[in-house]
Amino acid sequence: MSQATNNLAAYIWSLADLLRGDFKQSQYGRIILPFTLLRRLECVLADSKAAVLKQVEIVELMNLPEEGQEKLLLRATGGLSFYNTSPMDLSKLGESNIKANLEKYIQSFSRDAREIFDHFKFAEFIGLLNDANLLYKIVQKVRLTDLSPAAVSNHDMGLVFEELIRKFAESSNETAGEHFTPRDIVHLTTALVFGEDDDALTKEGLIRTIYDPTAGTGGFLSSGMEYVYEHNPNARMVAYGQELNPESYAICKADMLIKGQEVANIKLGNTLSNDHLYAERFDYMLSNPPFGVDWKKIEDVIKDENTQKGFNGRFGPGLPRVSDGSLLFLLHLLNKMRDTSEGGSRIGIILNGSPLFTGGAGSGESEIRRYILEADLLEAIVALPTDMFYNTGIATYVWVLSNKKTTERTGKVQLINGVNLCGKMRKSLGSKRNEMSEADIREITRCFGDFAMVDARELDKPAEQKSNRGRQSANPKAEVAKTFAAKIFANHEFGYRRLTIERPLRLSYQFSDERIATLRYETGALNAAMKWVYAEYGAAHWQDSADCQDYGQLGDYEAEIRAYVKSHFSDLKEKHIKDLLDAHTWRGQRDLLLKARALQAIIGSAQFNDFNQYDDQLKAALKTAKLALDSKEKKQLENAVSWKNPAAEKVIKKVHKSPAKPLYGLFAVGNEVIEYVADGDLRDNENVALDPSSSVNDINEAYFIKEVQPHVPDAWIAADKTDDKDGQIGIVGYEIPFNRHFYQYQPPRDLIDIDADLDAISAEIMALLQEVHS
Repeated sequence: MSQATNNLAAYIWSLADLLRGDFKQSQYGRIILPFTLLRRLECVLADSKAAVLKQVEIVELMNLPEEGQEKLLLRATGGLSFYNTSPMDLSKLGESNIKANLEKYIQSFSRDAREIFDHFKFAEFIGLLNDANLLYKIVQKVRLTDLSPAAVSNHDMGLVFEELIRKFAESSNETAGEHFTPRDIVHLTTALVFGEDDDALTKEGLIRTIYDPTAGTGGFLSSGMEYVYEHNPNARMVAYGQELNPESYAICKADMLIKGQEVANIKLGNTLSNDHLYAERFDYMLSNPPFGVDWKKIEDVIKDENTQKGFNGRFGPGLPRVSDGSLLFLLHLLNKMRDTSEGGSRIGIILNGSPLFTGGAGSGESEIRRYILEADLLEAIVALPTDMFYNTGIATYVWVLSNKKTTERTGKVQLINGVNLCGKMRKSLGSKRNEMSEADIREITRCFGDFAMVDARELDKPAEQKSNRGRQSANPKAEVAKTFAAKIFANHEFGYRRLTIERPLRLSYQFSDERIATLRYETGALNAAMKWVYAEYGAAHWQDSADCQDYGQLGDYEAEIRAYVKSHFSDLKEKHIKDLLDAHTWRGQRDLLLKARALQAIIGSAQFNDFNQYDDQLKAALKTAKLALDSKEKKQLENAVSWKNPAAEKVIKKVHKSPAKPLYGLFAVGNEVIEYVADGDLRDNENVALDPSSSVNDINEAYFIKEVQPHVPDAWIAADKTDDKDGQIGIVGYEIPFNRHFYQYQPPRDLIDIDADLDAISAEIMALLQEVHS
């Protein structure tokens, strides 16, 4: 922002001095913004005002409906898309009846302009200002502000509005970044998206559409149009947008109105849940969606579209986690692309780091990245400096996408590391402390336009100023050089196949007294509570005998037990408490305990390290003891007497007649082919890079033999874990580890230097301690 526009914004915001005391800070913007818009509209209309008033006299005699009147009156505006039929302006409203005159003046605007003030709820604030005897004073100050196009260009007016919104958001503790994007970022993104379209920048009379689903105050739309008109004044740009915030929507609509755009193309509402432009497709799309904002409120609508429409809707590739909806906006934009037969489309969207890598293979985020890369839609990703936005200092990236890649870009993605291409602002604006100069923007756009690979090149940028607070190291760590770099990758290089690696389960078992004793209590939620109840009320009174009628009877202690359970086992629900107090629960566990003791008498209490004998031994013991166990009892008994033991034998799952495949879990043992039970606790995953030059199985097996088998010889690849789309072993995932590709290793400081610093600090501490004791 130039000093002139900054000064103008500060002057306009000084209206707050009049409001202080009568209005809350959070209300300042809701008064200042619409008054500024009103004055801007009035100044834009000044030259055509006389012609419109003359036309009004003619039109009124025709007795036409409003729509017909508008068409005739617009002819008198000299190309504008709005008008005002009142002979008044802000300087003629008077003082005695100013409220009624101002309301009548606003109602005299054409329909689209009137609607802008409705979204600000301006009539309500006019009444409040009048009640506070401030309306006349505000109007007098506003009318003296020169906001004519000759004094303030559309571009500069956009900057003024953005600064006013920032001040408004600051004063009301709102988030300024939700309303607009800093102009340096807008300029960069616009240049990246439009720079590749020679036709739009050169051909006569070309018509192009531009769209922003998170339009804010219209910064992206304005910048896109300005960029094209700078290079091709004879082109025609048609703007479309949708915005959720009413005030931002009103400013965007006013800006488009002043620029002569069809304001019916600017919609109000949530783009994701209610797409007002669902049938439209666009040439260019620019967006800065909110970072890390959840979509829980519209979860049902989004999921319904995903499941019911699939790829015929917007969200066919997949859904990201509910906590971050950034990728939903990207999918929305992809759905708005024109078919290549109609010229195709280009997209520029600003995202934080999360969409690059969040979510493993098979997740919604990974599937979205997979769709984008396998469809060859991603041209480039540019890493921006931190502290570039008004409401956050996090790392951000510009994604450039297109379905009309040039031949040299086909099947490839360019990553550009521009994190150091910035300078410190003289004065911070919220979280925005850095800004990109024209030279910085040219550096990135030139690299992108040339589709160039750039080895890390040191930049002529000042070093970061370090804090001089606290004790300074005598041997500080060397500064990391500020560099600029770019790399080019094939699409498949961001992909991998996640293999599930299994290892055999090894179990020992023993019918020892300690292990059998645990059968007195249920497993799960009741276990701890049952142990306490038994220790307090059962151990001294109950006999471990089927003849003991008192076993499990807790009626006399119910009140005490309930009180203790509610204070010490608060996670137990009423259903659990009823089961805890029910004698049937206790007697069922007692019966299982007695059966286990009977089996112990037959099997013995020795430890067995081959669990493959367990079933046969248990069946024989049950037959001898003339006992039976249901499935639930069998499971609890098995869990009680067995445990995992690395020294035990592998547990056999099945004997196969098919040939051995040791890499996939079918092992030749003697004359048999054995499949072992997998140990879930030892299960692991390995990510194997995609390589289109070889078959999937060859790549997987080569990786397994080299990277896994030498370390865990008894492991195998789970052949049942296959990808839903290609049916091959291993689930395909995609991630873009941007920072890893541009990481610059910095060796640690020498140990001698670290020791010297520690010695110096120790000596300083000792000296301070001596002062305390002296």
